[in-house]
Amino acid sequence: MRDEEELRKSLSELADPNPKSIKRVSSSSNPFLDFSQDPSIVTYKHGLLVRKSHAEPDCKKTPRGKRGWKTFHGVLKGMILYLQKEEYKPGKALAEEELKNAISIHHCLATQASDYSKRPNVFYLRTADWRVFLFQAQNTEQMHSWMTRINVVAAMFSAPPFPAAIGSQKKFSRPLLPSSTTRLTQEEQLKSHEAKFKAMAAELLEHRASLPDKKVKGKEYEELKQKEEYLVFEKSRYGIYATLMRAKLKAGSEDLAALEAALFSTTVGTQGGLKTSPSSSSLHQEPTSTGGHRGKQHTHRQATSGPQKS
Repeated sequence: MRDEEELRKSLSELADPNPKSIKRVSSSSNPFLDFSQDPSIVTYKHGLLVRKSHAEPDCKKTPRGKRGWKTFHGVLKGMILYLQKEEYKPGKALAEEELKNAISIHHCLATQASDYSKRPNVFYLRTADWRVFLFQAQNTEQMHSWMTRINVVAAMFSAPPFPAAIGSQKKFSRPLLPSSTTRLTQEEQLKSHEAKFKAMAAELLEHRASLPDKKVKGKEYEELKQKEEYLVFEKSRYGIYATLMRAKLKAGSEDLAALEAALFSTTVGTQGGLKTSPSSSSLHQEPTSTGGHRGKQHTHRQATSGPQKS
């Protein structure tokens, strides 16, 4: 019971950085249900998505019998991507059995699946616990829209990671990422992402410089490989987060449709819904500070232009 209550408390903070303002539905056995029924939590996007499970937590391959494609009506509400069988209707509460497919998008990253050729308009979604999903959107425009909005919401609201644990074990393990919502202002959130990008870039260089001269095998090889993959991914994730946060601060609006329009004013690239043009910020360069922009503490309950249609 204690673990369940802790999960409910943690998930409640995905909706609002001020947990005291949330009325929790204590009768619910599924904490996701509480937020799906709260009309004050912003719906950022909804539309048809076809999902395929690609990897379980820690990137363990999903068993073959569970990899099939399934069609859902996706609803990005707060920091949760709901996948329901029935068509989305604003204000209609989800049944509890519909919530088993819900995905928390804190610290996640959506990127175009450019190496997947079996279906068009497919993107990867990697979660904080390193589950991996494939999603097929209705068309190319919708694919980039889903990637952008998922990544922007994750960049806006994912809380800074916990400090790395100090221990005597040499075995590499990914640090735990908090599921709570950030309490930072938007400008502070940007600076946090920039700092993490620089830290991951430096750690990646250090890791590559310290690799043993001789070829390693077995467990040692796997651990070195895992750390390399982790650092490369985290560098990319924080680079995309920082780029999107800079674009959002520059746009000066909470309307994600306006942000999309600004990002897609030129040819759209493959990384996280970002455009590729000479003026685009490179993810291989250290992000620069926005400087002087006053950010407000942001919550999912801020005024927006309303639900974003697919």
